[in-house]
Amino acid sequence: MKFGFLGTGNMGGAIIRGYLAAHPDERKNIFAYDADEDKLKAFSDETGIAACGSIEELVRQSDAVVLAIKPFIFDEVVPKLAAFYTADKALVSIAAGISMGYIEKLIGKGGAKVVRVMPNTPAMVNAGMSALSRNRHIADEEFQQVLELFRSVGKAEVIPESLMDTVLGVSGSCPAYTYMFIEALVDAAEANGMDREQAKIFAAQTVLGSAKMVLETGVDLATLRQNVCSPGGTTIEAVTVLQNNGFHDNIAEAFNAAVKKSKLITK
Repeated sequence: MKFGFLGTGNMGGAIIRGYLAAHPDERKNIFAYDADEDKLKAFSDETGIAACGSIEELVRQSDAVVLAIKPFIFDEVVPKLAAFYTADKALVSIAAGISMGYIEKLIGKGGAKVVRVMPNTPAMVNAGMSALSRNRHIADEEFQQVLELFRSVGKAEVIPESLMDTVLGVSGSCPAYTYMFIEALVDAAEANGMDREQAKIFAAQTVLGSAKMVLETGVDLATLRQNVCSPGGTTIEAVTVLQNNGFHDNIAEAFNAAVKKSKLITK
């Protein structure tokens, strides 16, 4: 499948780089267009992909167009693309708050093949988590190739579109919660005499390792937590403070606030 990227910003660029790292022979099948000509040229020179001179050329060259643009310019850009769109091509959107139905409406042509994706920023270091939904027009084989694109920059799961707001709460916004947790650990370690940069390494590596334990051991979360907590020990003392200060409820409240906002702004 030939992928055309409309936009080469942080997320679009990360997906391209990750895909090429996993599939170096596919370089000839990646195309990109960006309104910023200098940025596009620099990215093309860096990656060796073909730079397109217009949206029309991008659509013509591609089997699937990845809409790697900000949600606030969708209404301006997608109708321009629609003028050249044909129903044999897939549209893959990574924009938050833009439903498949809204994309179909902007395209204004029946039978549009649409995939909606919610990636997150760790895709920039090939450790992302992406959720994918598709409409009824896209074939299984086409969808599998899109799925592979996002699995090249981390993990990817297929969900119904009705769960996209939930995905935003559990993974789309979650890096920010995680950074806050790491920052709190670093602040506390620094206050107790540790060098801040060294504390950052300790905290971040521990979060990374803990996540790998969840994904790779198959042990349930409660057991993993209990395995670290010796009766009367230091860890259970810390966990008790977190529990008594509403740690679980605070996370749930933040999660629900993100989901509520997502439902409110989604088109």
